[in-house]
Amino acid sequence: MIRVAILGAGIGAEHLAAYRELPDLFSVNQIVDRDLDRVNALPNSADFAHVAEIDVALSDPEIDLIDICLPPHLHVEITLAALRAGKHVVCEKPLATSMADVDLIIHAAADRDVFPVFQYRWGPSFSALQALIDAGLIGKPQVGAVETHWSRGADYYAVPWRGTWSGERGGAILGHAIHNHDLLTHFMGPVAQVSAMAATRVNAIETEDCAAITFVMENGALCTSNVTLGAAFDQTRIRLVFEDLTATSGTAPYAPGLDTWEFTARDPAKQRMVDELLKDVKAEPAGFIGFFKAIADHLAGRPARPVSLDEGAASIALVTAIYYAARTGERVDLPITSEHPLYAGWQP
Repeated sequence: MIRVAILGAGIGAEHLAAYRELPDLFSVNQIVDRDLDRVNALPNSADFAHVAEIDVALSDPEIDLIDICLPPHLHVEITLAALRAGKHVVCEKPLATSMADVDLIIHAAADRDVFPVFQYRWGPSFSALQALIDAGLIGKPQVGAVETHWSRGADYYAVPWRGTWSGERGGAILGHAIHNHDLLTHFMGPVAQVSAMAATRVNAIETEDCAAITFVMENGALCTSNVTLGAAFDQTRIRLVFEDLTATSGTAPYAPGLDTWEFTARDPAKQRMVDELLKDVKAEPAGFIGFFKAIADHLAGRPARPVSLDEGAASIALVTAIYYAARTGERVDLPITSEHPLYAGWQP
């Protein structure tokens, strides 16, 4: 049994709901939030201790895993403190807001695990796509396209730290498209080069709310991403074109793996083989439930594909490259080294 303290009762409420779906694997012992009324409002709040200070959770020997659901500017500080306290860590996105801080986390995590949150990877459609990959039915990646077209207005930015460089540490590139960019790299391969444009066109905020990005992957595939927070509704659309198969998502914004995808063989004669394989695919649990189950399996030594610290680091390197490309107009090479101008952070 993995004993958990959740820090933050906002998005932490969704984490709590997922842990409760895995009662044989996790026990949520504490929820830490200075707004105790918000903690008290959670379902079945008598099941866990209500704690106002983070240090209480960090110093508790009964806690195995610290789940960080706090504003982005606190992620690195608390991750490092949790590692010093000997805890495993789950950290909501973004893991960090500089490659310098990522390197600090990697160094501190020598004997503990850090799991960056990318729960979008789990769902029936991604189980199906992974099965097709494992069966060798898709061929080489060719092109990919991602649309993150969401709606965010004054009500969303009424939270004081949102839309600011000091609190949110970035805009749509960091806080909204990061999940879809993780999916793109997860299935199409690591990024070698980035070009980008970014602008603030929708809201009266400091950070960007629109972007258009192109990627050259290490395997040669070409991909694009366009992002806006000024759409009429929230939609995510993904199309991944491989040598032998095209995978096309629906439009579900927050859990694309739960939506119905189309998997179309380039050679019509092979479609039956694709369809037959998909009939027998066993879907992993979706969203946070799948994400946390993979963590439990990994910590228990069972076969699993949890999100790794290296993958979280790659996501921050990609954000760094996108911001630098957008500001300079240059095509940016990855990886991001300590000599890069934005190694210490992309905040203006």
